[in-house]
Amino acid sequence: MPPDRAVFYYGIAMVKNMQMSNNQIITKIKKELAKHVDQKYKQGAKNVYKSEVRVIGAPLPIQRKIARDYYPEIKHLDKKEIYRLAEELLKTNYFEMMTIATDWVRRQKKDFAKSDFKIFESWMNKYINSWANCDDFCNHILAEFIAMYPEFIKNLKQWARSENRWLRRGAAVTLVVPGRKGEFLKDALEIAKILLKDSDDMVQKGYGWMLKEASKAHPGEIFNFIIKNKSKMPRTALRYSIEKYSPAKKELAMQK
Repeated sequence: MPPDRAVFYYGIAMVKNMQMSNNQIITKIKKELAKHVDQKYKQGAKNVYKSEVRVIGAPLPIQRKIARDYYPEIKHLDKKEIYRLAEELLKTNYFEMMTIATDWVRRQKKDFAKSDFKIFESWMNKYINSWANCDDFCNHILAEFIAMYPEFIKNLKQWARSENRWLRRGAAVTLVVPGRKGEFLKDALEIAKILLKDSDDMVQKGYGWMLKEASKAHPGEIFNFIIKNKSKMPRTALRYSIEKYSPAKKELAMQK
């Protein structure tokens, strides 16, 4: 067999072996999760998430533990392969598997590159389908990415105008953790202004949460924004945004 053809077939064999290995890991994880089903949690999760997400029924602490326990089996892979495996987990549409995928990708944060943004954005578009996995993904992956590459905040502002409700929520939620630290105030206010009259309650809660966290470091600036825009803000967003203020300020903000 010619050398070039031998290399070609060797490459195909390697891909098939890798796919088989990935499938085996995914199957093992699903079986492990199934061992820890809590019917009360499962029903509660379905009621809370209120979306198309599928739930196996393993509580969140179990999900986190399984992510930690199985990571040693894949940590020798390069980032590209870990991302490929994470996407296979996301494709299952099981909430627990999506949590594990997020955990594994977050562990690659030291190797995040600017080119990763397109991958993360595509995952948000294709797979994120509840406030819970949106918040998990944005708080643990995108917040880390933005901390490294703040120039991509401009892309979050584009998300805020998207037809995809989870991109719009994600635009705000990605700045929750940095906002808590006092970072990106100007950008958070710009995103809140874009989302100000959004009719989707999931988006309203998302940007209200962002403002609430930013108010810890910048109480004056955030309160001024709220007072200036309270007549336009949906009640849900307004209530979320003022949670950390005094009763007197809350009353002032809620006055028509």
